[in-house]
Amino acid sequence: MPAAAGRLTPDAPLAPFVWFKSGGNAEWLFEPKDADDLAAFLRGLGAVPVMALGLGSNLIVRDGGVPGVVVRLGKAFAGVERLDEVTLRCGGGASGILVSSTARDAGIGGLEFLRSIPGTVGGFVRMNGGAYGRETADILVECEVVLRSGERATLSRDDLGYTYRHSALPEGAVVISATFRGHPDDPAAISAEMDRIAEAREASQPLRTKTGGSTFKNPPGDKAWRLVDAAGCRGLMRGGAQVSEKHCNFLINTGAATSDDIEALGEDVRRRVKETQGVDLEWEIQRVGVAK
Repeated sequence: MPAAAGRLTPDAPLAPFVWFKSGGNAEWLFEPKDADDLAAFLRGLGAVPVMALGLGSNLIVRDGGVPGVVVRLGKAFAGVERLDEVTLRCGGGASGILVSSTARDAGIGGLEFLRSIPGTVGGFVRMNGGAYGRETADILVECEVVLRSGERATLSRDDLGYTYRHSALPEGAVVISATFRGHPDDPAAISAEMDRIAEAREASQPLRTKTGGSTFKNPPGDKAWRLVDAAGCRGLMRGGAQVSEKHCNFLINTGAATSDDIEALGEDVRRRVKETQGVDLEWEIQRVGVAK
């Protein structure tokens, strides 16, 4: 491994950083001191694979762990700065709650939906994260990334080729900041909308469980949860993993589920939906690493 100013840990457990609380170790976990440290490290890394990790909310880490280097951005990448009346520059490690709250306090509307996504700015940019009728492509101006080569680059929204829950972000690139633009609004109205979103989420989703968020993408003109329910999968179990009875597009770890249990349950659901509803559900949750 190249020399680094940040923290570099071999054979690092990833389960504590993942919402499912399951999965194997990273061959190496790198927590860079700052953007220059990250760039220099990646530049000297050679052909070793690299994966960025945010809050781990939309992720299954397989039980055999993740080869190569997992990059986790810390406090140095978690700031949010107001650029003008309607624009924020946000660190790649900033949470959706911090970004939306900062926007509220600044009277910037249009970013309220980030309150409901349990992730970081880097993940929103990579996955075109969205909820409640809005998505990252609606607010992104540009993002700054460190490419796998160690070069820094600024990418516009158009450069990212956004589609539903997908971007063309280069393989191994790490998002270190993003610029979001909203519109002027009354902080009280923004706060009311954020409260509405939070209440709707609390009422409909199994937030107080070990879960990974929405499991499957919504097919055009339909809802994944409806198809899963219609296929008779609500409450279905595989080992310690279960399809949530509260919202059946969520899988939950009931206590001691392995990542294999969770992923296999997802595949059981996909097969049943295909057999009974004739629809191929696509995974929204990212699955990384190797099986044990």
